[in-house]
Amino acid sequence: MDRIELKALGKINLGIDVLGRRENGYHDVRMVMQTVYLYDLITIKKRRAPGIGVETNLYYLPTNENNLAYRAAKLLKDEFHIKEGVSIRLDKHIPVAAGMAGGSSNAAAVLFGMNRMFELGLTMKELMDRGVMLGADVPYCIMRGTVLAEGIGEILTPLAPMPRCFVLLAKPPVAVSTKLVYEKLDSREIDDHPDIDGIIDGLKEENLLRITASMGNVLEGVTIEEYPVINEIKSTMKQYGALNAMMSGSGPTVFGIFDDRNQARTAAQKIKAAQLAKQVYVVNIHNARRK
Repeated sequence: MDRIELKALGKINLGIDVLGRRENGYHDVRMVMQTVYLYDLITIKKRRAPGIGVETNLYYLPTNENNLAYRAAKLLKDEFHIKEGVSIRLDKHIPVAAGMAGGSSNAAAVLFGMNRMFELGLTMKELMDRGVMLGADVPYCIMRGTVLAEGIGEILTPLAPMPRCFVLLAKPPVAVSTKLVYEKLDSREIDDHPDIDGIIDGLKEENLLRITASMGNVLEGVTIEEYPVINEIKSTMKQYGALNAMMSGSGPTVFGIFDDRNQARTAAQKIKAAQLAKQVYVVNIHNARRK
């Protein structure tokens, strides 16, 4: 195999709770993660020239060791003494720095793809163990589906799949620093914790209304203070039929859960017309796990 093409899917967080901060700066979390069908296309090729080459359709993204896909390739090349060079093409569609794990998903795809291309024989667990060296979301992006994430995000428990629904994604034109969001969160008491167990029970019951009623994100308060547009997008989604709407990750992407595709499309049009966000998508959930 000299070439492999993979879809690196984005994610949303149905719930995010932060339980505390570790001495090393990482945070203990309890989150419900869900893959959605919005993806970057990753193409990996063997090449005669040594080393790792990365190219992308977005001029402002790094193509060196500051790119997680590059670091994923280097991790496996170094460990398994792979002499052949690799070229990696990233066709990006997941909003960048937006709380949807686009970079982590790219790294996960590179680990998965190189394992197959070079016949390294790593199991899914072994890939996930290496993924956490690159970032807390990478193991989840290798697994995919509906998952409870604990620890720093690397302790993963598969959950019952999300019931059929439609997801409206809207990323406003602002940049959010995850580091700063967590620093501000550390400086305050968390009084309102999301009902993570309610989400899990709703998934077991295949009860979309219970899932959406239980959704919550402790990071929202911090990010919305800085960027009120997030709240405007949430309100617009709910006004036009979202069962609930919430910020994903540390933001600024907002997602709404709909049981009617036409309502989701109408809400998308309203958000665009109000110029609240340019990157707006109506997508399906994706429950299949990697094998």
